Amino acid sequence: MTYRSFRSLEDLERTGSTARILNLLKVYRENGTEQEWIEKPLFANRELNSSIIIKHRLRQNEHDRFFAPRKNATKIVIPIEKSDLKTGGRYIFVNQINFEDVMQEHFGVSRDSQDLVVLDIMDKLPSLDPFLLKERLSRSNIVPANCYFALSDSDLLAMQDFVKLEITPLVKLSMEDPNAETRSIDRMAAMILSNAPGANNDTLGKTLRLNPSQFQEGVFSWKGFLYYKWSLGALLKDISSVADRITNVKPIGAMDSASRDYISKSRKFLRREIGRACVEVRNTIKIYETAYSALTNDGNPLAFKNFLLEAPALFDQLGEQIGVIQHIVSFSKHRFGPKSASITAEELMDILMDFEMSLRRQDVDDLD
Repeated sequence: MTYRSFRSLEDLERTGSTARILNLLKVYRENGTEQEWIEKPLFANRELNSSIIIKHRLRQNEHDRFFAPRKNATKIVIPIEKSDLKTGGRYIFVNQINFEDVMQEHFGVSRDSQDLVVLDIMDKLPSLDPFLLKERLSRSNIVPANCYFALSDSDLLAMQDFVKLEITPLVKLSMEDPNAETRSIDRMAAMILSNAPGANNDTLGKTLRLNPSQFQEGVFSWKGFLYYKWSLGALLKDISSVADRITNVKPIGAMDSASRDYISKSRKFLRREIGRACVEVRNTIKIYETAYSALTNDGNPLAFKNFLLEAPALFDQLGEQIGVIQHIVSFSKHRFGPKSASITAEELMDILMDFEMSLRRQDVDDLD
């Protein structure tokens, strides 16, 4: 299967990674001679390790590629010629019908390869956000080079400080020694961030009457909620200016009336749907906040236990919601920023259509 939208492919390659795009071709260009990249690859297969992986909203004609119904899929795009993306690329959806056969026949990836395990992990995640991808891989003892995730030390420290602040009420609730408060908060925050077993985690799991598997899965999703809640703050600061950029960017060159009409309608649709998506993210995070408040303020562990049991499904929902917003913010800042190259009407329509498909709900069929 060939991917020939070369304008999109070139733009993806220049943009880098977002919550919906893992740009391994760019990682390869920037780190391919580094020892860590060579010794700790994300994929053993060389073609996979320089591919572009996309969380893709399935089109109507793509649903029959899967045994079970699904809205989104993980698309692997492998450029035909890395030095000239205009030649297009081959693509395949992870876990499509005959996926393992195609991977073995066309890319030489055997059925017992760890590469298929990594792809399956990616497919099960709601987004390709680097923090969550790194955490999920580490749970399977897969630890690639840090260059694949582009997580700065300052971001990790800021996230850890946010977690400490968030879990302080829970630590205080269970503390016996008031003098150990700071030490206990630091230790529990580290355990949550690493998902490692420990006394505080084990005690909390027993208090909530969850078996180790339920508790571990719930805590991973809780960590996802904390990460998304932390990252939402930065997104909300950018979202208004991004909506303005989408509305005001002016394409160069001639534009016919049909293109002008589509761009106008699409801009209105996107401004409305971006706002709706932000409201949905806040409402999903509110489910966690309500359950956590019931535990820490009202002493009601049942609400938080129920949240942890429901957290994996809610985490997928939240990841999809916020992943769309992260993708639009990241891509818009790159493509519509003050230092961006000029854009034609055709290119602008391609980008707007991608944003629409990302945001579109099943019950929305038009731009009016």
